[in-house]
Amino acid sequence: MEFSHYSVLLSETVEGLNINPDGIYVDGTLGGGGHALEICRHLKRGHLYGIDQDDAAIAAAERRLSEFQDKVTILRDNYCNARAALSALGVKKVDGMVLDLGVSSHQFDQAERGFSYRFDAPLDMRMDRRKTLTARDIVNNYSEQELFHIIRDYGEDPFAKNIAKHIVKAREQGPVETTYQLNEIIKAAIPAKMRQKGHPSKQTFQALRIECNRELEVLKNSLDDFIDLLNPGGRLCIITFHSLEDRIVKTAFKRNENPCTCPPEFPVCVCGKKSRGKVITRKPILPGEQELLQNARSKSAKLRVFEKGKEEI
Repeated sequence: MEFSHYSVLLSETVEGLNINPDGIYVDGTLGGGGHALEICRHLKRGHLYGIDQDDAAIAAAERRLSEFQDKVTILRDNYCNARAALSALGVKKVDGMVLDLGVSSHQFDQAERGFSYRFDAPLDMRMDRRKTLTARDIVNNYSEQELFHIIRDYGEDPFAKNIAKHIVKAREQGPVETTYQLNEIIKAAIPAKMRQKGHPSKQTFQALRIECNRELEVLKNSLDDFIDLLNPGGRLCIITFHSLEDRIVKTAFKRNENPCTCPPEFPVCVCGKKSRGKVITRKPILPGEQELLQNARSKSAKLRVFEKGKEEI
């Protein structure tokens, strides 16, 4: 299947980067190369480093960006390793970075990847197929309490406790191997009247994917590093797709803008923590009506932008 991924908030992201034609940029979630392609079109002597852990994405991006191959370096890695990977190439600072945290249409629509509850497939959900942990391992090996916490915290499902209980009971008869097996287990755990409010498996599948790929942990542990990477005036643009991601980004941006930990009654700051820049987007940028018509999956997208301080203050 051809790798496809609609580049959400494309023009807004490129505008948010405030691209210097001679600057160095990083797309930490390269995907099919949509954002990267638009960035390359704005470059003259600049360079783009594209990072992705999905082999299918890498192959698709190489094809899509072939006309700019002199301006692009593609790395197969997790974006959490961006700083080390760039340093190994002699890149210490960059002028902008973008993360699109959405799962690609290709990953959702390619049945054998196991991301979607719409197809009967092995429970996989690995974005990087070199990794060993799969959704199947989580479903069959995690304790009931661990499953409950994952589904509650990452899926925000009010029926998390009952879903975890049903999964553990079902696997006593044999391993849960496929997405459709899991669908039936989840369906049985949710009251019939609640099944009318969207697919009953949506939140559990989200939770398993997040756990399988350590998505929130990776995001939380990367943001300060990315701000460190930026040159003065450089910008970090992040597109999130659910409240858990957005909360992490919003909190990190706010903390880097105003890191002071002094009690509010103190007349002057004594903690010594200095602002590292400013939040450009006081409110997140959302898709417009035209984009929503073209791509319904963009509905939950939010773009936030942070700019590195131009001087130490």
